[in-house]
Amino acid sequence: MSTINDIINLGFSYHQSGKFTEAELAYNEALNLDSENAEVHNLLSVLKLQQNETDDAIMLAERAIQLNPCEYYYETLFQAYIRAGAYNKIIALKDIILSKYSKNFSLFFNLALAYKNFNDFTSAIEFYERALKIDPTSYQGWFNLAHLYEIEGQGKNSVSAMKVCTKLKPKDAETEYFYAISLMRAKNYSKGLKFFENRLCKETAVASYEKSYPNLASRKKMWKGENIKNKTLFVYYEAGYGDVIMFSRYLPLARKKCKKLIFAPQKPLVPLFEQSNLGIDELVEGYIPEKDMQFDVHAPLLSLPFLLGLKEKNIFETPEGYLNADMQMAEDYQRKFFNNDKLKIGIKWQGNTYYDKDRVLPVEKFDERLHILLDDMKETLEVSNGVGLAAPQVGILRRVVLVMDEEENVIELVNPTILSIEGEQTGLEGC
Repeated sequence: MSTINDIINLGFSYHQSGKFTEAELAYNEALNLDSENAEVHNLLSVLKLQQNETDDAIMLAERAIQLNPCEYYYETLFQAYIRAGAYNKIIALKDIILSKYSKNFSLFFNLALAYKNFNDFTSAIEFYERALKIDPTSYQGWFNLAHLYEIEGQGKNSVSAMKVCTKLKPKDAETEYFYAISLMRAKNYSKGLKFFENRLCKETAVASYEKSYPNLASRKKMWKGENIKNKTLFVYYEAGYGDVIMFSRYLPLARKKCKKLIFAPQKPLVPLFEQSNLGIDELVEGYIPEKDMQFDVHAPLLSLPFLLGLKEKNIFETPEGYLNADMQMAEDYQRKFFNNDKLKIGIKWQGNTYYDKDRVLPVEKFDERLHILLDDMKETLEVSNGVGLAAPQVGILRRVVLVMDEEENVIELVNPTILSIEGEQTGLEGC
């Protein structure tokens, strides 16, 4: 006759081999023999998690802990709570974890994750730091911590954490990209631009033009910053419209380095660049067959500041007013949409939700720091002669925006929410 341990081992064997139905039958048979077996309740909880039956997983893990409080069972419970989004229940167990399981990396990591999801970033940082003292080799721990440091304005700490990530995952393109972002936010542009060359959109752009122009745009012919005084440089877009508009400021500097400059932006941006004096000798609109193209070296647009060797103080060097609007179009829009006494509000779309999940955060503390931020933003708005300013535009990732009404009164909006929408309107976006 099989003992309860034999049955548990059989169930575990089924479980490991992916035979979940057979494993569950064996675990339940074991519970029929011993209904207060904490280990079996925990194993069933793990099984239910794998079957996406979260409520049952929570119930079973909680029962396992009632029968035998054990750190491994808490690990299972925390995973179930995370799956259910029950972060408050994880936080409620903080004191138990601190007093009894202060050496458990997983529990501290998940406590940090819970606080992060409650936007309590100070506590989240504390518990990520505690977790990393237990296991300093956790890439995800350092990565998450770097992100939180950035949100809290601790730029140097963010750089340090991302530097650890680069050591844990050497030559990993995505890690080096985020390291570049941390460096540049900390105003270490020369080093940041070097690592920024690992951005994913660069590879996409290069591969695309390499396919379009296999002979002219081979990897061997990419510009690496060498002397191209007597050569033709082909620069092509990458990323979105906003990135192309911002980085186009470097085209006049690139033109000074070469004999001829060819530029290929996204087609809708062609009219803007046609009327702007950026030193472009030839503007490409759409696809041109390779036999009709001629250039010596090529480069994606976002690589220009690195290739030009720009340093800290001249990284933003650009001709003043480097883009020219179509005056007739501007006048038409002014007449059609803005010559009225209605309040004008600019709405910014959210950025990349994969990389910027916490790009714009709610304000939770209405304290002196908020008042200082609002005063600084108002001063920036007045100096720039603008009509609206959002906190992320000045590097503060909070849901704060200033807008100017028709009487030039500044309206301060904190955590604004759209309650209703009616009708539609077409107009220029100002960012």
